[in-house]
Amino acid sequence: MAVAPSAELLEWPKKDKRRLLHAVYRVGDLDRTIEFYTECFGMKLLRKRDIPEEKYSNAFLGFGPEQSNFVVELTYNYGVTSYDIGTGFGHFAIATPDVYKMVEDIRAKGGTITREPGPVKGGTTVIAFVKDPDGYIFELIQRGPTPEPLCQVMLRVGDLDRSIKFYEKALGMRLLRKFDNPQYKYTLAMMGYADEDETTVLELTYNYGVSEYTKGNAYAQVAIGTDDVYKSAEVVKLVIEELGGKITRQPGPIPGLNTKITSFLDPDGWKTVLVDNKDFLKELQ
Repeated sequence: MAVAPSAELLEWPKKDKRRLLHAVYRVGDLDRTIEFYTECFGMKLLRKRDIPEEKYSNAFLGFGPEQSNFVVELTYNYGVTSYDIGTGFGHFAIATPDVYKMVEDIRAKGGTITREPGPVKGGTTVIAFVKDPDGYIFELIQRGPTPEPLCQVMLRVGDLDRSIKFYEKALGMRLLRKFDNPQYKYTLAMMGYADEDETTVLELTYNYGVSEYTKGNAYAQVAIGTDDVYKSAEVVKLVIEELGGKITRQPGPIPGLNTKITSFLDPDGWKTVLVDNKDFLKELQ
């Protein structure tokens, strides 16, 4: 089979059917976190499984079914009660029609509020920040009804323009918005596959003068669906050669599960897993 020229191959991510599937991270007490997310955030527990031979359990939670919505995949490793979140991971975000009410509900259930609700500095959008039992931060954003309340994953990066290029070229994301705040010395870029009020986006943040962050061992990765894992992996390989990063798993089926995946690190070391769309839907049956 003839290899597609680079220029043609690099067009593939824009044509591919992609969406953010889930974010994977580790927690110290699975039942405690499930209770917090369902009672305080209003998420639903979608599925839970225990793999004793590998000494871990995980749970999937979100605001809608995995077939259509972005979810969190929580991992509990037997006997490990705490993790280091590091300095690079920022927060998740949840959109809600009434931030003030949500904060009061969370406070009443014993949740920790790290920023009281109110407009963003220099803007009108009402936000608040809360901390979950493991120390992960969730931003609450006041927004009208949306098909995807679990709306952001924020990661800090050392070179914003390089990161924007990487996610555009390797993953076919669009730059939805870029915002510079010289007063507070940061610039951010919203990257995604649809508008911010329709879907989950990556919020990449550059803090002036900071080029490296610690990763910790708590947050793991995001997963993104693709119609062709092999072709998508070829694109990622090309982009890594240009902008940096590393392939961590060559494309192919997971033993025992047969779901085809590939995984890689971006230039800052953030991990993404690309998952075959058809295989993913089979997993959910």
